[in-house]
Amino acid sequence: MSATNAPFGLRPAYFPTGLERAQALANGITSGYASNILKGQAVQYSPNAGVILPVLDTTTNSGLVSGAFAGVEWTDTTGRRRVSNYWPASTTFITGSCIAYFYNDQQIVYEIQTDGTMAQTSIGNEANLSNFTAGSTTTGLSQMTLSASLVGSASTGQFRIVDIAPYPDNNWGDAYVIVRVQVSNPQFVAAKAAI
Repeated sequence: MSATNAPFGLRPAYFPTGLERAQALANGITSGYASNILKGQAVQYSPNAGVILPVLDTTTNSGLVSGAFAGVEWTDTTGRRRVSNYWPASTTFITGSCIAYFYNDQQIVYEIQTDGTMAQTSIGNEANLSNFTAGSTTTGLSQMTLSASLVGSASTGQFRIVDIAPYPDNNWGDAYVIVRVQVSNPQFVAAKAAI
């Protein structure tokens, strides 16, 4: 399994704070927003706009992460209600009809596939995302990955590695490890550097 490059973006594994549901943000995406936002893609709040945007790199808005996209619903300009696990680029909708869903708890533990090999010694270290916009508009799923290049001690990455996902054939040192991570560069809480 982890010898195969088959990324799936950020997938919530468990919630230390209890049962969580995706936040439903009314009018959470701007009508006509020109980029796809795929399920499992990292998102952040747009500064001073009250909407969410995909995290596209480590520098725009400081690469801050609020959570992971979970889907969207809206009423299109013909009056038909649409529900999708991804936001199709440049879609327009009737004003006030859009609801964007995303996981927005800084304590959520996600699973994500790395873009290269990683050792058990990476636990507690941090890494940035990679392949930010990769994914499929057929399935609507992100193929975002976690970089196997760690930021190192006293540096801050976008996610902290906390464990390996306990799946058969998923082992430290494999070509593409599925790891468990938490946001380490959150949008509304002070970031903490890697140990």
